[in-house]
Amino acid sequence: MSISPGLLTFLSELKANNSREWFASNKGLYDLEKGKFDQLIDSLILSYSEFENMVGVERKHCSYRIYRDVRFSKNKEPYKTWFSASFSEGGRRSGFMDYYLHIEPGGKSFLGGGMYNPTPEQMAKYRQEVDYNGLSLRKIVESPQFASTFGKAEGEMLQKVPKGFDPSPEDSPYLRRKQLFYWRHYSDAELIRPDFIPQLMADSKVMKPFLDFLNTTFFDKEPF
Repeated sequence: MSISPGLLTFLSELKANNSREWFASNKGLYDLEKGKFDQLIDSLILSYSEFENMVGVERKHCSYRIYRDVRFSKNKEPYKTWFSASFSEGGRRSGFMDYYLHIEPGGKSFLGGGMYNPTPEQMAKYRQEVDYNGLSLRKIVESPQFASTFGKAEGEMLQKVPKGFDPSPEDSPYLRRKQLFYWRHYSDAELIRPDFIPQLMADSKVMKPFLDFLNTTFFDKEPF
């Protein structure tokens, strides 16, 4: 299974014609491609269940709406120009760090995961864990396989290490983190290849120890 080429075409045309009028006249095409993506989500739930606890998780717990909330945004375009879904125990509203799949033409598709918008409580737990056990995190994200798959960390950083910490030089960059997430981009050609889902699952398994580290830190969640 792979991403439908028609989905990429639809999203490209939507980006060029992001209006309610255009969307209404192409609603049939949207429904067709949304149906294919929904089937993909169902398949991915089964695939993730091989190494994550997905008991009770359904498609509705993973998918996102295409309609944008423009009430408080300067960008008044009514539709997102991507399809996306996230996968974790309990679904996307559970609070657990998840595997986020983003499909957007032009090489903007990616698998991402990590600490994107942590609460102050989560940030405190994270820094405490790094202070006590930074080596465990570094062994994960600095391993050759992880680094070659996801590259360098993304997200905002503090200029200095927060007060109260006296880290080793190796742990200092991680204590300065306000965000810590990683992503692996996919070209449009990769998305439509027959082996895309096996590749996505292989990349997700590389991501798993990092998400386990965060979920254990935040929620005392034992790895599945």
